[in-house]
Order: sequence, then structure tokens, then C-alpha cells
Amino acid sequence: MERVPMTRKGAEALKETLEYLKGEKRHQIVRTIEEARAHGDLSENAEYHAAKEDQGMNEAKIKDLEDRLARAQIIDPATIDSDKVVFGATVSLVDDDDNAITYQIVGVDEADIEAGKVSITSPIARALIGKEEGDVAVVMAPGGEREYEIEKIEYI
Repeated sequence: MERVPMTRKGAEALKETLEYLKGEKRHQIVRTIEEARAHGDLSENAEYHAAKEDQGMNEAKIKDLEDRLARAQIIDPATIDSDKVVFGATVSLVDDDDNAITYQIVGVDEADIEAGKVSITSPIARALIGKEEGDVAVVMAPGGEREYEIEKIEYI
């Protein structure tokens, strides 16, 4: 069983989603199925079949989230004491065009580029891992090579 790194916040978010799917979402689907059954003949009841399909997808999602949480190696970035970029680091960068940008390196399930969270498997995270403040990370992007200077590394 391969361990998957995940921040504490990411694990909590997955747990909340799991609770929703097991509780409120399941009950909602059951109500929909009951209403569809009340319409009569199930063989030609599109609402019933759609609700059953929704139920199957919900149960698959539950199993997937339970598996991810079971394999999670939960890491609290606030407990890390390192001068180098490692999983959980929040890194302040300056790119080739002198634009400032900040990314936190997180698990695959937590990645959200708009929130400044990049997956540990992303090209930029791989280029940053092991670097220190003042180092330059070179990233192969679709538009060509990009350079990022590391201004600050935090574990918060």
C-alpha cells in the first residue's frame, strides 16, 4: 500500500467531504429513489435509473475517499523545521518577469492552482524540492523554460 503525502488541512477537507457523501448525500439519493419508485413501473422509469446511477457513483466516491484517507501520510507543515523546500512548504518566488508568486506544495488531492496550492508531482514542485532561499529553480513549462528565484520558504 503506497503512502500518499497530505497536509492536515487536506485530510480534514477529505474527511468533511466523506462525511457529507455518507450522510446528507446518501439520504438525498435514498429520498430520490423512493420518490421515483412511487411513480410505478421501474423498467421504464428514467428518474429511478438516474437516481440508482447517482447512488452507484456516490458509493464509488466514498470508497475512493476512504482509500485515499487510509493511505494518507498526514504531514503538518507547522512542525517542519527545514531551510530547504520540502512537502508542505509555502514558497515565495519571483519569476523571469519579476512577478511575485507564492505556492504551497501539497498532496495530489489538495492541488488548487487558483488557491496557490501545487501538487508535489507538478513540474514546479519537483523543480523546487531541495532548493533553498536564493536558489533558482528551472521549470520546463509548455511555453518553454521558466526560472523562479526562491525568496522565502515558510512552514505554516
